[in-house]
Amino acid sequence: MYRYVKRVFDFLLSLLGLIILSLLLLLISIVIIIDSKGPILFKQRRIGMNKREFVMYKFRTMRVDAPHDTPTHLLKNANNHITGVGRLLRKTSLDELPQLWNILKGDMSIIGPRPALWNQYDLIEARDKYHVNEIKPGLTGWAQIQGRDELEIPKKAYYDGQYYKLMSFIMDWRCFWGTIAYVLKGKGVIEGQKE
Repeated sequence: MYRYVKRVFDFLLSLLGLIILSLLLLLISIVIIIDSKGPILFKQRRIGMNKREFVMYKFRTMRVDAPHDTPTHLLKNANNHITGVGRLLRKTSLDELPQLWNILKGDMSIIGPRPALWNQYDLIEARDKYHVNEIKPGLTGWAQIQGRDELEIPKKAYYDGQYYKLMSFIMDWRCFWGTIAYVLKGKGVIEGQKE
C-alpha cells in the first residue's frame, strides 16, 4: 500500500521541486555553459525497478572527454576530469537536481537505493540477494547516509536491502533528513580511486 502513496508523494514533491528550484536550475545551467565546453546535462544508462534500464539525468560536472560509464570513485586522477564548477556541484550534490525529472516521469523515487550503472554487474547481483532490484531507485537512500562512496559493494547492497525490508514513511523521513545532514557535513564523497 505504501508504494502507491509513495508514488503520489514522489510526483507532487518532484513537480513542486522543479517549480520552486527553476531559477536555481537555470542559474546552474548558465554557470556550466560559462565554465566549460559541452552539454549542460549528463545522461547515463542506469538500472531501474525490475532491472529495467532508463536514462538518468545529472548536471554535467566533468569534461566531455572524461570516461562515460565509470563510477567517479573508481577513476584514476578523477580530479583531472572534474570541471571547476563541477567540484562545487558534486560536493553539494546539486548535480543531482535534474533527477527530479526522472522522479516526475516515474523512473525513480525521492528515496530508494541509488540506481546502479548498467555495467555495475557486481552491485546489481549483490542487490538481487536482498530483492533491492524490485523497487524504484532513489535520489537518495539508506546506503547514502551510511557511507555513500565509502561503502564496499556488499555493504552497500546490505543497507539497500535493509531499506527494502523497512520501507515506510518513517524510513523515508529518516533518509531525507539524514541526507540533508550528510550533505551539509560534506561526508561520503570520494573523487577517484583510493590509494
